[in-house]
Amino acid sequence: MSTLTSDPRTLPAGEPKPIISPVSSFYWHARDLGWLVVRLTAGGMLLVHGIMKLMPMAQQGFAATIGAFATGSMARRGIEPAMIAAYVVFFIETIGAVLIILGLFTRFIAAAAAIEFAVITFVAHWPQGFAWSRGGWEYPLFWGLILFAIALRGGGPYSLDRKLGWEL
Repeated sequence: MSTLTSDPRTLPAGEPKPIISPVSSFYWHARDLGWLVVRLTAGGMLLVHGIMKLMPMAQQGFAATIGAFATGSMARRGIEPAMIAAYVVFFIETIGAVLIILGLFTRFIAAAAAIEFAVITFVAHWPQGFAWSRGGWEYPLFWGLILFAIALRGGGPYSLDRKLGWEL
């Protein structure tokens, strides 16, 4: 629920005052849309990330694609049981991403994705250093923290969780 009052000219204590006063009404109406943009962007980017992993499926089949990912990515990095981890990653990055976009089971799925990105950050990318251009941990840590923030806040006012009146 928004902390702003129904009168756009009156901001509660602690809310920043708009630099340009005539647009305060816009700020009041658009404030919660910012969280929707964050959730849609994170879920959409995660979905594309997952779909890219599924692309070989058209030629190899789903089980073979999962098996190749499990051995080529998970087991190679010492993540075991690799097959179970591969299925979890595929679920989070496809079905989970759609749930984040919809704002359904948002906290649970975003927390699972944040944990996945913590593993990606510290297991797969940490040894390469910071710079993403060198395969470092900059990008996965950024996305992990965004997903963690979504897990903390939930789906927000424009989510199915809020519409249904439940947030895990």
